[in-house]
Amino acid sequence: MPQFVYTGTGPNGKKVNGEFRAKDRDAVITMLRQKKIRPSSVKLKPNTAGAGFGGGVKIEDLSRFTRQFAAMTSAGLPLVQCMDILAEQTEVKVLQMALKQVSIDIQGGNTLADSLRKHPKVFSDLYCNMISAGEASGNLDGILLRLAEYQEKASKLQRKVKGAMTYPVVLLVICAGATGILLTFVVPQFAQMFEDMGGELPLPTKMVMGLSNFLQKYLILLVIGMFALGFMMKKYYSTDKGAFVVDSILLKFPVIGPLLLKTAVSRFSQTLSTLLSSGVSIIQALTITAKTSGNKVVEKGLMTAVDKITSGQTIAEPLGETGIFPPMVVHMIAVGEKTGDISSMLEKISTFYEEEVDAAVEGLTSVMEPIMIVVMGTIIGTILIAMYMPMFEMSSMVG
Repeated sequence: MPQFVYTGTGPNGKKVNGEFRAKDRDAVITMLRQKKIRPSSVKLKPNTAGAGFGGGVKIEDLSRFTRQFAAMTSAGLPLVQCMDILAEQTEVKVLQMALKQVSIDIQGGNTLADSLRKHPKVFSDLYCNMISAGEASGNLDGILLRLAEYQEKASKLQRKVKGAMTYPVVLLVICAGATGILLTFVVPQFAQMFEDMGGELPLPTKMVMGLSNFLQKYLILLVIGMFALGFMMKKYYSTDKGAFVVDSILLKFPVIGPLLLKTAVSRFSQTLSTLLSSGVSIIQALTITAKTSGNKVVEKGLMTAVDKITSGQTIAEPLGETGIFPPMVVHMIAVGEKTGDISSMLEKISTFYEEEVDAAVEGLTSVMEPIMIVVMGTIIGTILIAMYMPMFEMSSMVG
């Protein structure tokens, strides 16, 4: 059973607090009254409130929850009943505990948006602001459907980019593994045979045998060093400065850079369109879009643009000055501002760049596959030739 924390007034008039494990909040209140304690606050313990531990929720699970929530609200079910039913249905523990706490908070008089904001690892700023706009406009079920569609598109885009990045990494790992096996297990067998034969070995053979000896002696240290380097890079990337530097470098890479930029533009236009069409103000929408861009270079550029827009400039001009967004995107946003329909224009940009991301993913795959095959063949072929060169020399001498 979940654990609750409470504060209240005891029989002697003094303030008391403590914890109870109970089925729900009502059961805790009943137990407190039996002890002649008048409760003033009863809440789920923070470390079981959903977002307090265990990380966030996958976008696929959140999208499924949002679509079910939209169906229930459109059918006229009360919010508390929706939360209770969805909490029972979901198999994601973090989401389940968050929804239980949201139900309790709504019963306590909080709005749905404010209740969701208490769980930032589950419900993002974008999610909460759209819910807030839906509550204010009385169109919560419509906003929820729009949110579900946005999450489904975002999940699809994420899978495409991950798939594009996974392929070359897998090939690289296979290449490294095959090379390591050859140098660690196969080459030493040849080395022992060459030592027994005596004589001067060719330079390529000496180099390969030297590399093999080095790997056999320092393999464990190399593996530890690689893990340490990976950990340090991850820590560095977790800082704002490190993320900005790494993202700047990645955007300049051939093939990968254009893919990342197109992904960022697609995400930007899709997020901003969804927020604006939901009734969120342009400044707030741009700020949320910046924070959810997934790229520190784009985030910094958008935040700079927000400052200029706040001071009275148009939307398109500051975005163009960032140097991040292609001229076509800036031009289409400018047209959207003039026609007063910037949301639909952003939707068109998003659709266009989704197709561009598809093409970029196919291009990356088609380029990386032959490159990695050539690299693997060259490395493995060089090792094998270096090992057979002494045998060729011996054959010629015997001949």
